[in-house]
Amino acid sequence: MTNRLFGLTLAVAALLALPLLGGCQDVDTELKAPEYKTGLPAGETRISAYKEAFPHQYASYQKNNETSVMTEYKGSVPFHKNDDVNPLPKGYKHAQPYLKNLWLGYPFMYEYNEARGHTYAVKDFVNIDRINRYAEKGGLPATCWNCKTPKMMEWIGKYGDAFWSKDVNTFRGKDAISEMDETIGCSNCHDPATMELRPYSEPLKDWLKRSGKDWNKLSRNEKRSLVCAQCHVEYYFTHKDNGPAGRPVFPWDKGFGPGDMYEYYKSHGPKQADGSSAPFTDWVHAASKVPMIKMQHPEYETFIDGPHGAAGVSCADCHMPYQRVDGKKVSSHWMTSPLKDPELRACRQCHADKTADYLRGRVLYTQEKTFRQLLKAQEESVRAHEAVRLANAVPAEQRAANYDSLMAEAREMVRKGQLYWDYVSAENSVGFHNPAKALDTLMSSVEFSNKAVALAEQATGYSISPALAGDIKQIVPPILNMSRKLQQDADFLQQHPWTRLLPVLPKAEQVWDGQERIAR
Repeated sequence: MTNRLFGLTLAVAALLALPLLGGCQDVDTELKAPEYKTGLPAGETRISAYKEAFPHQYASYQKNNETSVMTEYKGSVPFHKNDDVNPLPKGYKHAQPYLKNLWLGYPFMYEYNEARGHTYAVKDFVNIDRINRYAEKGGLPATCWNCKTPKMMEWIGKYGDAFWSKDVNTFRGKDAISEMDETIGCSNCHDPATMELRPYSEPLKDWLKRSGKDWNKLSRNEKRSLVCAQCHVEYYFTHKDNGPAGRPVFPWDKGFGPGDMYEYYKSHGPKQADGSSAPFTDWVHAASKVPMIKMQHPEYETFIDGPHGAAGVSCADCHMPYQRVDGKKVSSHWMTSPLKDPELRACRQCHADKTADYLRGRVLYTQEKTFRQLLKAQEESVRAHEAVRLANAVPAEQRAANYDSLMAEAREMVRKGQLYWDYVSAENSVGFHNPAKALDTLMSSVEFSNKAVALAEQATGYSISPALAGDIKQIVPPILNMSRKLQQDADFLQQHPWTRLLPVLPKAEQVWDGQERIAR
């Protein structure tokens, strides 16, 4: 009787476990992937070439074309991220009004939009105001194409490291790339001939080599995140003194955190007289004259030691969940936020005991707290720039005896504070990939910026303190409008205390409209 009861207990336990096993079976990423011989050439870059062999994946990939579904803090509408005054699609209710201020003097101040789906990567790229449409040359290196298209493999094969320093507009026209068929797609992640996951990205391959990692020996689960990490990362363009000019590099040699990257960027700039490298700099801020770093989009660096990354969940588990189509298990290629699904099925593959409403509430709880701190950090960063700007102009008789050393540290704190803020701002989960890291990073950003203000005040005998007291929005208003065309207007630049610090651009007619060169 005891043995029968024991056997019955085991059977019941097994039956009760089945729903849990079923819930997580679809995210068992260490199962052997199917083997394919597609017949496609190894250099295939067109998305349409995959349609016949992989109709289900192709159909779900086309869902990336949607441009209207919004979550609370993110979405597919290409709104201006700094503008919460104008209605969509120009502005959005959770805007960051100081973005143009913080990037003053850098092309990001012209235009910075919420990204649409991967299908629009090339189209949005050739239409962004950061690339100069008022001249034959775009004024940015060809490196900017690195995360927009698998055509990179062809171009690197043809030009080698000479590619990176070519002008971005060299590859802009329709004769160079198909806007919708050679955007981010199948060949960015898959070997066309075998469909094996593979890296196309030169900076990822470089990092793997520096780290002693062999792609072929990595687990499939690692690969399912690293193919995303080819682009969803922080990177910089190599200074000509340190290697091939403009070659993209992932600054991960010291680690994935903002402090690790800050330490990394203390070098890797131009060579100094003693042969050492000066700090790396993306641009010099037009108001404070501080050499700055622009963070890109460190999703991988944030996620990897967050709750899901540390638990072994891959990017694809959440953003490309498995689904059943015609009785087959296929990975969704609508690469998007799980929050766009009202049922949050991607989340509930593992969190099967929770409702969609509960899970959505937990995400929004984190995002609301992060966004609130993000706004505080950016305001303090603006105040830090203004403090240094004022201190730069203080006459010698008002300066403290140790003015130079105090100001050197103040500038360093401005640079560090903004890098920490941008590490969270540029990351696209609004804190959710790693809530603890996001909030800790923003707290540190505020501390660094506050220290910059205190140092600048001390360096000037506190003569600038009255000008810094009060609401920063009254002291330095947000710059809502700024474009290359507006910078050609001297009268417009005089309307804001910071834009009047910018040089007036020469009058010029538009030369490029997307991929089309306008005849003159």
